[in-house]
Amino acid sequence: MTYARRLAAVLLFAVSLVIGYAAAPATAQDYPNKPITLICPFPPGGATDAISRIIQEAMSQSLGQQIVIENIGGAGGMIAAAKAARAAPDGYTILIHQVALAAGMTMYKNLAFDAEKDFAPVGLINTAASAWSGRADLPPNNLKEMVAWMKTPGNNPKIAHPGVGSFGHLAGVLVAQELGVTATQVPYRGAGPALNDLLAGQVDLSSQSAVQSGNLIKAGKLKGYAIIGRNRFAGLPDLPTMGELGYKKLDLDFWHMVLAPAGTPRPVIDKLNAALRRALADAKVKKVFSDGGMDIYPVNQQSPEAAAALLKSELKLWGDVIKANNITAQ
Repeated sequence: MTYARRLAAVLLFAVSLVIGYAAAPATAQDYPNKPITLICPFPPGGATDAISRIIQEAMSQSLGQQIVIENIGGAGGMIAAAKAARAAPDGYTILIHQVALAAGMTMYKNLAFDAEKDFAPVGLINTAASAWSGRADLPPNNLKEMVAWMKTPGNNPKIAHPGVGSFGHLAGVLVAQELGVTATQVPYRGAGPALNDLLAGQVDLSSQSAVQSGNLIKAGKLKGYAIIGRNRFAGLPDLPTMGELGYKKLDLDFWHMVLAPAGTPRPVIDKLNAALRRALADAKVKKVFSDGGMDIYPVNQQSPEAAAALLKSELKLWGDVIKANNITAQ
């Protein structure tokens, strides 16, 4: 009986292995067979929501199933990220996120997830440059003069930003840090109010979307000093990047990527990545990004591995900035 029971146990284990191996490729082959939820960590109308809707239809067509966007705001995008991290790793719940994900891991305490461990990146989408600009009557006319002006005792430069933990805030903090200057960070409820006060001369400087501030700089309503981004902005071709002016650490972009819960099978990740790549290669999608002043990541940087590498480096970058400047969520 002992031998018989052992043999039965071995046979049962062997059958379970066969069933498991047989089921895995079938699941990958059948995916997707129902709608996919794309969680967006901010309310409708913002940049991340807009990116979600740009890729939504093209990815849906490629996958043969509808992608449904679910907007979950709050805590700088961390509530949505936590929900996505807890979702079943089957490819039917995915997440779009941006720089706030990397910053939030340090800025928010006692989070129930780890961005690097609890997500499997699917692919990178786009970048968007920012312009480091000042009020029109600010005395300095270039970055070198601006640094000197900011270091002049008694000037107390004020930097406007859209809110604590936003890219505009963190970029402004990092700019001051790298330039070696002291400045007062002035928070607003969004980029619009911050820009309005910059135009009105109530504050001195700000990191603003290059698309939003480009025409204002060309019209002389703002002074443009440099582009915060890896590449020059097409709308302001004569404005150099911070890196070109010697501040390589400020060659950073506002980015978006798609992620899935950790443990999602690689064949499913590959299908999602292929759908994302096809969406980004679509002529209509490319035009929308271009018209919006946004750059799609090059094809060789659209892989899950490239997205994972970027997330890892951004977690360290913004973690260091936040710790060094004692920034906490409000």
